[in-house]
Amino acid sequence: MKTQTIEFKNHSEQNKIEMIDFYNEASEDYEFWSNDFNMHFGYFIPFKTNPFKRDSMLNQMNAQVIKRLRINNTKNRLIDLGCGMGGTIRYALKQYKNVIAYGVTLSDFQVQQGNNLLKGKNGIILKENYNNTSFQSNSFDSALAIESFCHSGHGENSLKEAHRVLKPGGRLVIADAFLKKEMNELCKGADYSYRSLCDHWSLEKLETHTYIKETLKTLGFENVKVEDVSFRVAPSVLHVPFAITGFILKKLLSFKSIKRESFHNLKGSFYALLTGLHMKSFGYYIISATKENS
Repeated sequence: MKTQTIEFKNHSEQNKIEMIDFYNEASEDYEFWSNDFNMHFGYFIPFKTNPFKRDSMLNQMNAQVIKRLRINNTKNRLIDLGCGMGGTIRYALKQYKNVIAYGVTLSDFQVQQGNNLLKGKNGIILKENYNNTSFQSNSFDSALAIESFCHSGHGENSLKEAHRVLKPGGRLVIADAFLKKEMNELCKGADYSYRSLCDHWSLEKLETHTYIKETLKTLGFENVKVEDVSFRVAPSVLHVPFAITGFILKKLLSFKSIKRESFHNLKGSFYALLTGLHMKSFGYYIISATKENS
């Protein structure tokens, strides 16, 4: 048992190192995916978002997550746990003048470039581990995590830290892909796509949405709501093959080599598409909860 624990810790540490290297080297590629540096998938609403304009859907995902935070007119301290280049907090600051936004990431590149994009705005990005931040307990009104907790396996530590830094009555919203069944129940095709996705995007693993719901309740969250938004997200996922082709052509035409991390990113995007086709095994969910008033 002790050997298994050590092996898991070593795997976790190695995954963390690979994830940091990946984002340090490949973050700039995301400008090709999104002019606003949104490092996530989108949310489609018929007649409101344009399915042919990716940023329209990506910013709508920001809007949907922020709407579920239920930000009112009073001062609101918001933290993005795994903020990437800060696309979501920039969107929040644009919508709400009463928000003070903090983002955390382990990537030096994202800290530097993200703070450049935040100049003159009421927000900052810090180099912090979202599983163990230096913030005081009960210090934030709102917390969000869009496609970030998967990098540490949707683990209890991530949810526990979100609970710790939130004030009683504070809101947490998570948007991410989750398993619909246990890993050992996946068919061969789903298992191959899943393992390849985790490998190329430096994801420790994915958890089931039922595990997240039960863990949130155990930690002291209430009003936990799990929404399957897979069909809303699908149109943006379908942009993946076109984005990959366009990115490669752009590099070739400019006579620039494609970095190893960029290849990993491209392959990961392809496997995200393949994984999404196994709808009985995977889904995209928005999970929201409120920290209990103790």
